Amino acid sequence: MNPIVLIPARLAASRLPGKPLADIGGAPMIVRVLRQAEAAGVGPVAVAAGDPEIVDAVEAAGGRAVLTDPDLPSGSDRILAALDVLDPRGERDVVINLQGDMPFVEPDVITACASLLAERPECDIATLVAPEATPADRSNSDVVKAVLAMPPGDRIGRALYFTRSTLYGDAPVWRHVGIYGYRREALQRFNAAPPSPLERREKLEQLRAMELGLSIWAAVADAAPISVDTPADLAAARHFADTIGGPS
Repeated sequence: MNPIVLIPARLAASRLPGKPLADIGGAPMIVRVLRQAEAAGVGPVAVAAGDPEIVDAVEAAGGRAVLTDPDLPSGSDRILAALDVLDPRGERDVVINLQGDMPFVEPDVITACASLLAERPECDIATLVAPEATPADRSNSDVVKAVLAMPPGDRIGRALYFTRSTLYGDAPVWRHVGIYGYRREALQRFNAAPPSPLERREKLEQLRAMELGLSIWAAVADAAPISVDTPADLAAARHFADTIGGPS
């Protein structure tokens, strides 16, 4: 297995414009994500940027970035475009898609995603889940839930479905963590397909992969990484950065 970690980022986020460059404890958020990915040691790391300002910030921090078409519709389109530039001969057979809004993601979470593909040859796409943070998560449509085939006590399971709907019953509810590991062929097949009916209904692109017959497996993380989507999230991230010290 020969992985690469790619981080899609663009300035035109609807709820928090410019968030990749938002300062968090003395470093742009995208640079913090880059540092965490580098610390995982999974493979080379690059940012798939939708704007030259992001490229400039990453390169100023000593990282690598590829400028992609700003009009690409999704992060998976952006990482595939960057992959074609960085690895035109197809030597990288696994692509980790790490969201650019997780400034404190633990390196071992990234490692777990890559390890799942190494351990499970039947897995086309690897991802992560974490336990629900509060009972309110079960009915919160902003919290994406993963339905897994996973025996009690196990830490790896096959995904049966993803939903924003309320889940009932006494079984654990798993929050989906938006980190993906793709086999390169699976990424190419996924991106070549149009949005699927279930994807459009739930507004969850991973359902397109499932409707294509691609197998998604998930590993359990102890907790979901801090994700920055709103001004309130950014304030919380800055507070957390203050508690842990200087920039990554």
